[in-house]
Amino acid sequence: MEKETLTTGKIAKWCQVSHRTVLQWILDGKLKAYRTPGGHSRVERKNLIDFFKEYNIPIPEQFQPEGKARKKILIVDDEKAMVRTIQSLLIMQNKYEIEVAYDGFSAGRKFAEFKPDLVTLDMKMPKMEGSEVCSQIRKESSDRDVKIIVISGALDDQSIKKIMELGANDCLMKPFNSNVLLNKIEQLLK
Repeated sequence: MEKETLTTGKIAKWCQVSHRTVLQWILDGKLKAYRTPGGHSRVERKNLIDFFKEYNIPIPEQFQPEGKARKKILIVDDEKAMVRTIQSLLIMQNKYEIEVAYDGFSAGRKFAEFKPDLVTLDMKMPKMEGSEVCSQIRKESSDRDVKIIVISGALDDQSIKKIMELGANDCLMKPFNSNVLLNKIEQLLK
């Protein structure tokens, strides 16, 4: 199979930077490239993917290996700061497609459109409680194995038991350790 090579112009477009920035990455040794006889820089696809990974740049969809689609995660929480925290954490992993919803009603709509593999769900939200959202997800996803992690500021043994009966796969107390959340997500999406 012939190695796919890319121009610095295309790379600049995908990374949303200037052409000069890409050339500077090459000059600094950050992005491995070679020169054509005409003096133009070219980058092999593999080297660009390695660069994306090393510098935590989200890998564009066209560079995802065939048959290895990103897992989809829906973050549902009415606290915008919490959504940003979880979203940033997942973006840094560079392997998930992410959508967010700030209330239970929006969560239902996004769930139907986005078809996530996993949902992180707050229990206390406006318009529709997290428990209702959890039940609704289980009803609508009977043909798919959607995982649910409840993330709440108020969890005791009784509420955990109720949440698990509603169909959640796991629970996490706010504030949480980032590594614990990532490990739970990894385990559930195996």
